[in-house]
Amino acid sequence: MIQSLKLVIILLAIVLSGCKNNTNKGNATDDTGNTPEINHSVLSEFSLTRLHAENDTTLLRIAILGDGEPKPLAEFPNMDAAVEQVNALAQTHPIDFVIGVGDIAHKGTEIQYEAATQALKKLKAPFYPIMGNEEHGNTVDRYLHYAQKWNSKIVSPSYVINHDNLAFVFASPDHGRDFKDSGARWILEQVQRLAPKPIVLVVHGAQKGVYPENPDKGISNQLFIEGVISQANLAVVISGDLHMDMDRVIHSKKIGHVHYLHIPALERTKIPDETNHTPKFRVMTIAKNGSVTIDTYAVGEPGLREEHAYSFTLSLQE
Repeated sequence: MIQSLKLVIILLAIVLSGCKNNTNKGNATDDTGNTPEINHSVLSEFSLTRLHAENDTTLLRIAILGDGEPKPLAEFPNMDAAVEQVNALAQTHPIDFVIGVGDIAHKGTEIQYEAATQALKKLKAPFYPIMGNEEHGNTVDRYLHYAQKWNSKIVSPSYVINHDNLAFVFASPDHGRDFKDSGARWILEQVQRLAPKPIVLVVHGAQKGVYPENPDKGISNQLFIEGVISQANLAVVISGDLHMDMDRVIHSKKIGHVHYLHIPALERTKIPDETNHTPKFRVMTIAKNGSVTIDTYAVGEPGLREEHAYSFTLSLQE
């Protein structure tokens, strides 16, 4: 009798364990406690044709939204207001698409995803996001489920937007804010494949050391640092992650041949401290002659912040 009871208990434990594994399918960690790699084997690419009129000097205009991940409450007032402001700007200055640099949902919780979705679904222009370390707090599957609510075309965490004159590589981290060699190799392959087009690379965090305000936080993968960054056609790296106050840091810079643009967080500021938070977003305007202007808008304020302007020139492919 006792032996039979033990057998029943063992069988029940096996069944329950199987149910748990099925429930957790796609979880952010595998049996070793490591984050599974994002599958880069299938290339996801979107093509952009010439979107502006012949007499328009603008080639592309792109709004860029920073980190959300509010805490402790799942409320996104600044993201919601930024979306409304982007929509309003687009009435007079057409916006081709909007970039999200990751960390939308704190710890990837469903309640945060649901709240953020209410704001992001209001965007009139197409929204192209990547994952951040917060999304890796839960599953890649959950992220993609919500990303497809924001943009039904998104089928992979990493992808390419290809234009006649340049290209954008959107690279979600493989774990946290960093890449494994497989992820860095995927980025490198895209940059090389698309050469000589100039590349705008969208990552959650830039490589360590780019922003001395927190030099130990960022990408540490050596293939990314030594291989990707050294590519001659890599022109711009756009990132968020650090939640920096643009009034008190160097937010835009050129290191070597690459321009680095920090996108401030919408709901919380961390660096250099948390005493001052002014939500902002940035707009990149690329002219047909290759000149690029980065404008910064404070959420809810008319006009742009001229003190945060940054400009440079791209060698566009003809």
